[in-house]
Amino acid sequence: MRERILDLVFLIGVLFKGIDGLLETVGGIILLVISPDRLVSAANAATARELAEDPHDVIANLLVHGVAHLSAGSKTFIAVYLLLHGVVKLAIVIALLIGSRRVYPWAMAALGAFVLFQLFELVRSPSVGVVVLTLLDVLIIWLTWREWRRNRELRHTWRGTVDWILRRQPAR
Repeated sequence: MRERILDLVFLIGVLFKGIDGLLETVGGIILLVISPDRLVSAANAATARELAEDPHDVIANLLVHGVAHLSAGSKTFIAVYLLLHGVVKLAIVIALLIGSRRVYPWAMAALGAFVLFQLFELVRSPSVGVVVLTLLDVLIIWLTWREWRRNRELRHTWRGTVDWILRRQPAR
């Protein structure tokens, strides 16, 4: 039972890494092509209704103030970081879905590099969001190592987990 639950957590983690990678890639592209003025206008438009209802909304205020204080250099850095992070995550997820076990060490190394960068950021500027992201990345690294050590491809984990969830007998 414990093994099946860990398999399910691994699959959900891979799914979220793929979605996160896609969102980061799109966000990085948007940041690269949109001027700072248009970015501020878009943030104001996106949060106007929420701030009209609740002027103290934390997320809306953080977004508006964060975008308003972005310099051109920091905007470019964030865009490149999001693109790099997103593309690497997407590549890892696609390789896992295709079924290559050889990608497991590369996935762990790439996520490990991001964890090191996030730890640096935590020392420099602590935030709850980065702590959560770092812990999730460490969990995914451990689950990926577990899959690699078990000599399984993602599709086999997927099939076995689906069979377990649906209470079907595994195909022979």
